[in-house]
Order: sequence, then C-alpha cells, then structure tokens
Amino acid sequence: MTTDQNLTLVAALSGFRLLVLANRFGCDTDFSRELHDRLIEGLDAATARVRTIMALERNVLTGEDEFAEYQLDGEMEIFGRFAINLLDDLEIDFDTHEYRVNGGDWAIALTADYTGVEINYPELVALTEEELGSLAPIIKDIARETGIAVHAARATYARCAGS
Repeated sequence: MTTDQNLTLVAALSGFRLLVLANRFGCDTDFSRELHDRLIEGLDAATARVRTIMALERNVLTGEDEFAEYQLDGEMEIFGRFAINLLDDLEIDFDTHEYRVNGGDWAIALTADYTGVEINYPELVALTEEELGSLAPIIKDIARETGIAVHAARATYARCAGS
C-alpha cells in the first residue's frame, strides 16, 4: 500500500470507530454492547497496525533501519490476513483431533468405545442480522470499504458422527 492509501485507511477506520461508538449508545442489551466494544477494539487494533506499517515505510524511505524493509514485508503480510472476531474464534487441529475456542485450553474431539469412534468438533454459526442489530450494515460497510473481514459467529457443539 502507498502512504496515501494508508492515510485513507486510517481515516476510514477512525470514521467507523466513531460510528460504532455513537451506535453503542442505542444498545439495549449487554450482548449488543459487548459486540460494539469488541468491534471498537478490533478497529483500534487495525488502526495501530496500519500506523506501524506507516512508521516502517518512513524508516525504509529514510534508510534509518536496515531491517525495516523486511519488517515492513512481514507487517504487510500479517495485515493482509487481519480479521476482527466479535464473538468466538475456533481453532481445529485435524492431525490430533483437538480444538479450542477463543484461545482456551485444547479439548479432544475424538472418543472411542465398544460402539466405535466418534469425532465431535464444534462449528461456528454466524450471528443473524437480527442478533447483530444495528451493527449488521456497519460490519458490511467495514468489509466493503476497508477489506478487513469482521467475523461474528458463535461456537456450537453439534454432534457429528465419525468413523
């Protein structure tokens, strides 16, 4: 990204932050307030990462830091995969049949007894527009205008039969 694109992105992220903050005043449930707060935190994190990229760009241009170009490449790659999780995050290790939700302890999904082997991974189910309320259009606008994905899903423990 160029410096102009970064400045535009910081301005857009700041504008969305203000919009979410103003929208938070209309929340009538703790769940809705929590979603708003997590989105604000995610927008703050994205803004901080873009500002880090801008600082590294300055260091590359001035030649102050000989490793700045490598750091810049790494930061750009990380930012390319940046996403905001509003509710649950699910990690699955298919090699060991383990999973964890929200960075917690790893849990085993594999069980075996005399009836056979069963694998039960949780799955992420997206929140509905009704559950997101007034955040739904804001989240769509953030993804469309900034390219940053916003995930709003909860982990559910549906039973899946394995072999």
